[in-house]
Amino acid sequence: MSTVQATGMARIAAAFANNGKRAALMPYVMGGFPTLEQSLAIGQACVAAGADLIELGLPYSDPLADGPVIHAAGTRALQGGADVAGVLEVARALSGEIPVALMCYANMVFAPGADAFVDRLERAGICGMIVPDLPHGEAPEVLGACDERGLALIGLVAPTTTPERLAAIGAAARGFLYTVSVVGTTGERRALGEDLAAIVARAKASTSVPVAIGFGISTPEQAVQAAAAGADGVIVGTRLVRAAAEAQDPPAAVGAVVGELAAALAQAR
Repeated sequence: MSTVQATGMARIAAAFANNGKRAALMPYVMGGFPTLEQSLAIGQACVAAGADLIELGLPYSDPLADGPVIHAAGTRALQGGADVAGVLEVARALSGEIPVALMCYANMVFAPGADAFVDRLERAGICGMIVPDLPHGEAPEVLGACDERGLALIGLVAPTTTPERLAAIGAAARGFLYTVSVVGTTGERRALGEDLAAIVARAKASTSVPVAIGFGISTPEQAVQAAAAGADGVIVGTRLVRAAAEAQDPPAAVGAVVGELAAALAQAR
């Protein structure tokens, strides 16, 4: 199925099913950081290095789910003039090569209206979106707008999510279920918890879509550990944003890290 014919949800499903690794690899890229042009080049480097999907962050002034590294990158992107239109152009340029899921916040969606916002995503070729501060009870309008256009509204759950809420979010999840590995915001951790397999199993029991683990994964060893715990996908963010922030050549630096992650997941298959 061509990328033109496939819906966003179908493209995400294919990325999980046909990635050739122990788990699909989904790097996070902050749109507009260090600049819009460099964020596009970073995304392209991720594709070349073996990414299967990309999570593209839309910078926001009050990113409740983001730790200090990603928060600082978003602030710098906003100071540099990154806006919704610019980040969607980055998405448009990447979407022909790889499924892109936009990470944004609820105010961004509701300010123009869910239908108008999702229309813009569809025109940019985006396959889905993650809205970490969207309460499940307020999600039906956004879910309906996404379903009408074949985009995935990607549910997000944490270790503290109650069984009842987990069942509801898992049943409504599209594309994949974003499963937070730890309590707290994004960031690198020295080790993943011993209960990771239980967290993954709990999430999988709630849904029919793939389960991807995020928050805290930064090394090839941790990526393999997450895959061995049963995760269908691995999301890596802070490690890559830090690499971009510290390097003279951000795309090359991020590409090198993604290449190591991809190789480890491929070898672990």
